[in-house]
Amino acid sequence: MELGIRGKRAFICASSQGLGLACASALAAEGVNITLNGRGAAKLDDVVTTLRQTFPDVQVHSVVADLTTVSGRALILAAVPEVDILVTNNAGPPPGELADWDESALLGAMQANFIPAVQLIRGWLPGMQQRRFGRIINITSAMVKSPHYMMGLSTSARTALTAICKAISREVAADNVTLNNLLPERVDTPRQEFMLQRLMAQEGIGREEARLRNANSIAAKRYGRPEEFGAACAFLCSQQASFISGQNLQLDGGSCEALM
Repeated sequence: MELGIRGKRAFICASSQGLGLACASALAAEGVNITLNGRGAAKLDDVVTTLRQTFPDVQVHSVVADLTTVSGRALILAAVPEVDILVTNNAGPPPGELADWDESALLGAMQANFIPAVQLIRGWLPGMQQRRFGRIINITSAMVKSPHYMMGLSTSARTALTAICKAISREVAADNVTLNNLLPERVDTPRQEFMLQRLMAQEGIGREEARLRNANSIAAKRYGRPEEFGAACAFLCSQQASFISGQNLQLDGGSCEALM
């Protein structure tokens, strides 16, 4: 399927690995010119080199910046004045419990998983409206719909982003700008490796058993593949998805038990 976004410009947050990189790769495969983001210059340079070799017909750039800071976001917006597609993403806070969630922890979660996305949207949304094309995809979490206690801090900040983007989506739909959220669960990325190591330490089990336990927690009995996630992102950025906005798409192998 031709998605109709060849030549568009995309900025993908936190995209030197994992879900961000999966989205960047899928968009590049559709002919979208992409700008990656990360805090580590060497790692980002390696990824850019690989993507340029893989997709020689698209422009691949990067901005080294910490998007959780005011200065980092200012650097990003100065380096990339206009985009047609924005994919927001950032690592979440570590698992914890109520005793861990003091004011500093709460503010840290918002500064990582709420404020950066909203401020980048503020920076680029007016241009999208003027050009009458915009796609904003937020990578959140399946736990926005099905909260788990230990991930309550991450879930809360991501749910705040979901709410504000739902409110925005109604105001900009007539300008052909859509805002949607991708809700992953157990997609095979470095974040899942971190969670795997945590389970191994907690339960005193080996990697194979820990991985099997995690896979069996998914209805499909396997981890999701990053390329599956990236393909969903690319479709929501397509011309064909112009009538889809304000929605939450779960990529969880059929695990959510809720009706809606």
